[in-house]
Amino acid sequence: MTGFRPTAAHKPASPTVGIFWRVGDVLVVDRSTLHEAQPYGDCITHAAGHFERWEEWQASGSARLVSKGYPAAIASTEYDEWPRGRVIYETLTRRFVIYADRRLQSREVVDALKQAFGLGAADTVVKSDSHYR
Repeated sequence: MTGFRPTAAHKPASPTVGIFWRVGDVLVVDRSTLHEAQPYGDCITHAAGHFERWEEWQASGSARLVSKGYPAAIASTEYDEWPRGRVIYETLTRRFVIYADRRLQSREVVDALKQAFGLGAADTVVKSDSHYR
């Protein structure tokens, strides 16, 4: 995956949760801090879903997407055409879980995800989920 780059140019100051895709060679992320995120059972998760966020981005048009550093392909493809996943925080275990399509579980991609979500030294595990294929 030569030339792989995240859309989030800056590293967050503290760990975040959110959703992500790999669109071509771009890691597309949408994230929120733990204070902005929502509780979901014993977890803290990003409020936005993949489908809803993708629709919002599509509605803005390809020119606006590109001007914000997002791939133009978002405007003409469906959200589930690209490998995707989600980062959550488990409150009981005090760890972050990266649920990702198996194609996104390489060391290179996981390292980029940790950087994009500010997970650095945080206790983090990577898991598969049937939603992300």
